[in-house]
Amino acid sequence: MERRDIFTFLFKPKEKEKETIVRPPYFLNQFSFNKECQNCEGICANFCQEKIIVIMNDKTPKLDFNLGGCTYCDDCAIHCPTDVLNIENKQTIEVEIEINKEKCMSWHNTMCFSCKDPCLDDAIKFNGVFQPIIDIEKCTNCGFCVAVCPSSAIDFKNINDTKTK
Repeated sequence: MERRDIFTFLFKPKEKEKETIVRPPYFLNQFSFNKECQNCEGICANFCQEKIIVIMNDKTPKLDFNLGGCTYCDDCAIHCPTDVLNIENKQTIEVEIEINKEKCMSWHNTMCFSCKDPCLDDAIKFNGVFQPIIDIEKCTNCGFCVAVCPSSAIDFKNINDTKTK
């Protein structure tokens, strides 16, 4: 391998990761978003108390954890005119949230409780002062820990994506 090849390998642009689309926790099936949301004006986003519902280009709603977390307040489902979001379908948000130990400041001996403080369910525990872990039995996947992490060490992915890997 020539020196030029090494630098090309090291500095080539990373492949774009597949975007994780996190849906509000009140839907029955994914198909209904594509079918019913096309004629809606994104009313669910207007009623989101935390302002984390974003309407995508295809007119379907997604949750943006970089803006905050979901309180499961039911307002988006109550005001959904098409019943794509319906209180009867309420469930835990379909993501798996985990702490990236390579990015996490606490895992590198810097005292940080940024993820623990906003956790409404006390699902983030620490081994001593450092090393936070998520108690999956308590975690509701609300996403409040994601936006507050100063090192972007909270990763999340669709549960459906993790089942296929």
